[in-house]
Amino acid sequence: MAKRKHFPESELAALAKEFRLKAGKTKDEAAVELGVGRPSVQLAEENPEQSLTKLRIRLIENYSPYKVVGPVYLLEKK
Repeated sequence: MAKRKHFPESELAALAKEFRLKAGKTKDEAAVELGVGRPSVQLAEENPEQSLTKLRIRLIENYSPYKVVGPVYLLEKK
């Protein structure tokens, strides 16, 4: 069985941005698709100290092949 990688909550912002970019989505497109404002996407990706964990999880799950399992925030294949 493959070893699972654990991510601290502070790394979710960078993962959210990485997966959105790999999916070829702009912040505006992601905001529309997730039903939030562009500033929320900006804050979720660029300010890990902001409490936007749920939005970060939504970004990761929408733009990657992973499901986030918490509270230890594991990435599992969907």
